[in-house]
Amino acid sequence: MIPDLAADVQQHGSKVIYTYEWGTGMETVRMLNLQRQYDSLRDGIGKAIESVLQHQHFILGPEVAALEKEMAEYCNVGYAVGVASGTDALLLSLKAAGVGPGDEVIVPAFTFVATSDTVSLLGATPVFADIDPITYTMNPELLESLVTPATKAVIAVHLYGQAADITAISAFATKFGLALIGDTAQALGARYDGAPVCSFGDYGCISFFPSKNLGAYGDGGMIVTRDAEKAQYLRMARAHGSAKKYRSEFLGWNSRLDELQAALLRVKLPHLDTWNTKRAERAARYSEGLADVEEIVLPQAAPGRTHVFHQYTIRVPQRDALQQLLKEQGIESAVHYPIPLHRQPMYAELGYEEGSLPEAERAAREVLSLPIYPELRDDEVDRVVSAIKQAVSTLKPESAPVVAELV
Repeated sequence: MIPDLAADVQQHGSKVIYTYEWGTGMETVRMLNLQRQYDSLRDGIGKAIESVLQHQHFILGPEVAALEKEMAEYCNVGYAVGVASGTDALLLSLKAAGVGPGDEVIVPAFTFVATSDTVSLLGATPVFADIDPITYTMNPELLESLVTPATKAVIAVHLYGQAADITAISAFATKFGLALIGDTAQALGARYDGAPVCSFGDYGCISFFPSKNLGAYGDGGMIVTRDAEKAQYLRMARAHGSAKKYRSEFLGWNSRLDELQAALLRVKLPHLDTWNTKRAERAARYSEGLADVEEIVLPQAAPGRTHVFHQYTIRVPQRDALQQLLKEQGIESAVHYPIPLHRQPMYAELGYEEGSLPEAERAAREVLSLPIYPELRDDEVDRVVSAIKQAVSTLKPESAPVVAELV
């Protein structure tokens, strides 16, 4: 018997850390409560774990192979390769694209640091692009000015649950002969003009971190591609460059999705679309309740794109004060992300000055993510809405954020 859990979310730098308290009550409105999901899947998860313990094939076994097939079908591509994390999915995809020392890779300035540090780990240089202020994703109109003879690839991050402008970014990549890598860590299940977001690009990178819309009970990731040769390279790269045991063709990694996580994810995958629909319903309830609050900007879905609301992220000039007032009311929130990538200390040597990428910097000052997950109750959403309205009325007036609406 697994004891009851209550997820406790803490902000740690630019990262949200999930810890757990045993047997606590639910008076706090939490960013995420995995216990509720587990309760609905308890029997299936138990059987999946037992099956793996019985067959004892713990690494790259039948569950991984089955999940790879199911994920390839879900993303409408030919191939899927399970790896140890979403970060490794990015790293191996960049390596497969030939990125190395002396190369440059264009990445958005506003996202989780894994998008850029995988570039740096390969000896290449990230070149940061500013974002669209409405979707928070890479602004394709700015990309051509960033191209140099050293540019090798571009990473399109589908942030918060919504696709980037993948048509424009794909056209840009094709024009300049660049590899296109899709970072779908936060947008699995989202669609762009009816097609799965994970299907776009040379490589689609997926994270199964526990907080994701499809999350494991540990780390995990996957790369999807339409190309058989790319898929074979990735299978070898995740296993020390080996296609045959004890024979390494090139320098690879140890980055394998383990069998237990794959078994658990196979239980969850059939529920993903329903969960995403429920996330959208919670988001709609937030937006309806907050529609008359002029001081904040609500998330918007761009035309032709479905939003699966990995995060429900508002923006408000008095962000820090609002977060503190919500905390005092027992409501958790998180900042995704407080430091844009070009202003991270590890990239100081690249010479980006304050104000160089203004939309990313403004977003970092103003965004605030509210609790959202499929099992979040209506009364909890309403409590958050009420608390925000009360808090905003007490905040010192500042200029409301000016953001154009999507048309």
